[in-house]
Amino acid sequence: MTTHKVNTQFKGGMAFHADINGHIVKMDTTEEDGGQNSGASPKRMLLASLAGCSGIDIVSILNKMKVNFSDFSIQTDAHLTEEHPKIYDSIKITYSIKVDSVDQSKMEKAVSLSMEKYCGVSAMFKHFAQFDVEINWIN
Repeated sequence: MTTHKVNTQFKGGMAFHADINGHIVKMDTTEEDGGQNSGASPKRMLLASLAGCSGIDIVSILNKMKVNFSDFSIQTDAHLTEEHPKIYDSIKITYSIKVDSVDQSKMEKAVSLSMEKYCGVSAMFKHFAQFDVEINWIN
């Protein structure tokens, strides 16, 4: 059984630093919420984790399919509920990629496999949020 461990330490104000396998991630909140905006907000880091998880899957799948691509980026837009605890209830993921038109169906397949089978972060999100996925083809 695999377990993941992260050590997170208070750094003053509202800031924390998380040690993730030797990678230090800074977290804080905005000045209007009492922080100094010295790091990423924990909720937005969830969106970055979603994009990273799915992106890694897609790159791996496209490489296995021997698809040449460039200019790959992922934007996540999430709606936050008004009541506490405030959670994301809908998320739109937009993949932008430059790929030959003959390989567009392979990119669509890679996105589908990531979102439906491989990305554990998206699987967790699906317990509380609706998903909308879009692919923008870059010329």
